[in-house]
Amino acid sequence: MWLSDTQKIGVAFCSGGGFFLIGGVLLFFDRAMLAMGNILFLIGLTIIIGPQKTLAFFARKQKLKGTAAFFLGLFLILMRWALVGFMVELYGIFILFGDFLGTVLGFARNVPVVGPWIGVLIDRAGMGGGQGLPV
Repeated sequence: MWLSDTQKIGVAFCSGGGFFLIGGVLLFFDRAMLAMGNILFLIGLTIIIGPQKTLAFFARKQKLKGTAAFFLGLFLILMRWALVGFMVELYGIFILFGDFLGTVLGFARNVPVVGPWIGVLIDRAGMGGGQGLPV
């Protein structure tokens, strides 16, 4: 599957959002970096899958608890409760994107240099699960 140019830009926005989130955590939950990371991530997701699919994704009945937690966490970060907001947001992210975790772990195992080490960590943590993609 090839990405269009706009989807590549969306991937860049999501990656930038991830880097800002990691930077915000490393800088002891810097509120500005966490907020920028969230905004870049949401913009990137919208560019990748489109506005209608993004709204449909966040509005699904099974994901309402995760959506509420994610946006409540973002609100708490903006209201200067960065640590609490990040924890609430992290819970929302696991609810929203937990279905993709197996795919991400499978991809991480196939990374050339660090993949075998990641595989050992995944096996030791008991996250391997043996479930593949439902093909």
